[in-house]
Amino acid sequence: MLALHLSVVGLMLGTPQSNAQETHHGGTLNLIVQPEPVSLNPGINRLGPATFVGNKIYDSLLGYAQQGVTPIPRLASAWTVSADGRVYTFTLRPGVKWHDGQPFTSRDVAFSMGEFLPAQHARSRDLRNEIERIETPDELTVVFSLKQAYPAFIHSLNVPIVPAHKYVGVTDYRNAPANAEFIGTGPFKLVEWKRGSHIRLARNESYWDAGKPYLDNIVFHIIPDANSRAIAFETGKVDVLRSGDIESFDVARLQALPGVTLREDGWEYLQPVGYVHINNRTPELANLKVRQAINHAIDRNFIIETIFAGFGKPINGPFSRLSAYKDEDVETRYPYDPARATTLLDEAGYPVRADGTRFTLRLVPLPYGELWARQAEYLREALTGVGIKVDIVSTDVAGWFQRLVHFDYDLAQNFVYTTPDPAIGISYGYKTVIGDNAGTTGANVNGYSNPEVDALLDQGAHDANPAERQRIYSRVQQILSRDVPLVWTHDIIFPTLHRNRVHALISTALGTDDNFADVWLEP
Repeated sequence: MLALHLSVVGLMLGTPQSNAQETHHGGTLNLIVQPEPVSLNPGINRLGPATFVGNKIYDSLLGYAQQGVTPIPRLASAWTVSADGRVYTFTLRPGVKWHDGQPFTSRDVAFSMGEFLPAQHARSRDLRNEIERIETPDELTVVFSLKQAYPAFIHSLNVPIVPAHKYVGVTDYRNAPANAEFIGTGPFKLVEWKRGSHIRLARNESYWDAGKPYLDNIVFHIIPDANSRAIAFETGKVDVLRSGDIESFDVARLQALPGVTLREDGWEYLQPVGYVHINNRTPELANLKVRQAINHAIDRNFIIETIFAGFGKPINGPFSRLSAYKDEDVETRYPYDPARATTLLDEAGYPVRADGTRFTLRLVPLPYGELWARQAEYLREALTGVGIKVDIVSTDVAGWFQRLVHFDYDLAQNFVYTTPDPAIGISYGYKTVIGDNAGTTGANVNGYSNPEVDALLDQGAHDANPAERQRIYSRVQQILSRDVPLVWTHDIIFPTLHRNRVHALISTALGTDDNFADVWLEP
């Protein structure tokens, strides 16, 4: 049976909040960001910490509603799409100002989408390749003419718009001084970044949405360990905890505190999936039977129930349960079966040697705290049990990123935002990558290459018929789940804890990654 087109409704657990309450201006919202971001400009760095903070500084053309992940106005107040699906015309809001007081115009959109972002990210380069031309007939109109129909385009516009006037005469966008000035059009402005301590944002008094934001300040605290972060929430130093801020086993305890709500929604757009990357360019891992053996050797239920304290769902393929294109019926399953894993490794030509091992692999953990370190230790033990020696090669965020995009690893942890349209998140992660640099964490850092998958992903991206797209993406799921280019560990549930005095924390499909213009605090 083909997957139904689902509208995802968020789940809220705990004390319900009334929407009838009158909003209140003022106050400081205290949060945690960890690890400390490399940049606050999500146009430069799209790792989770950078987008969490940076999306409050930089606005995008569109936002996305939780119900059906439908587009909602942001910098664009209205838009039209031609009958053939090739021309998108956006009307921009008048009177929008950059944080330095300069006017926001269509030139900024054309520069960001046409030049700046494609110079930074593979995903933006892919999107730019879909665009035949970008026109700005006036300061408040921008027209994108696509080379062919590309239904994912409307879901590709939550990217940050950057100020073109700060890049006049610049040719090296990646290293431009303006990248560190963090000038956006968003509801909050950077006022202080004390490295290793905190990042403080203040209300943008000139924000385009009259009366917003409601908060005076947002402070992102940088706290080095999970126990201290839990204490910060218990003592009232911080108002919100996001997944990964604390140990999973602490979530239930902190939820039980008076006046605390647990939310599991807010991920309808990002649709995160947990990975163990497998470098298909490593000789042993190029062997399908070895990849199948690794999948059989890992107890994914243990990962979900024990390491992530139940915050996850089983997964057997690349598509999140939140995807409208998910088709479980076509997926190949690799249940936990160490005996089967050892048989496959023997069949692959890697018998156990005198030292008790078959071969050695390097595992690069995700440097996002204790949770992922614990999973790395489990992975080492699980694979040791079938004769694969694992050396854990720990590094910081920058080192982890460099190893992955240059294929300098054998196994690596990650979670990836698969997004609501497969032409964005799935094509990006599984299409053949040429050369030694995949360009970004979400791209095909596995080195997987299948010409049939490449062709199907191209077809699915450009077919305007929803039923045909479903057929194509079902076939993609069938092939990928058979070939297991990596290990899909779990369909992630990211819990958010917050005090009940925090209102409208999650109000769109981007959840806490959104701009917080609507968030307010009870006095």
